[in-house]
Amino acid sequence: MKNCSKYFKNKECECFPCHKTNGEFFNCMFCCCPLYALGDKCGGNFVYLESGVKDCSNCTIPHNEGGYDYIMSKMREVSEIATKNRSK
Repeated sequence: MKNCSKYFKNKECECFPCHKTNGEFFNCMFCCCPLYALGDKCGGNFVYLESGVKDCSNCTIPHNEGGYDYIMSKMREVSEIATKNRSK
């Protein structure tokens, strides 16, 4: 997938790799996951901290093969949240 619009790997990032993975494939395309706004409906492996902050440090969906397609399949929901928030 090198040089693909669905894949980007930044080995020079000071945080790389930000999550442990089981292989060479690691996608940095969604470094900040756009599904965060979906709360408990994102489908990832997350927990809520006592403070109410969503901790996604155990989630690798954005970084795995197939992660790009999964995220894109959920973008309509993200867009609906943004539209709803805009009208408030």
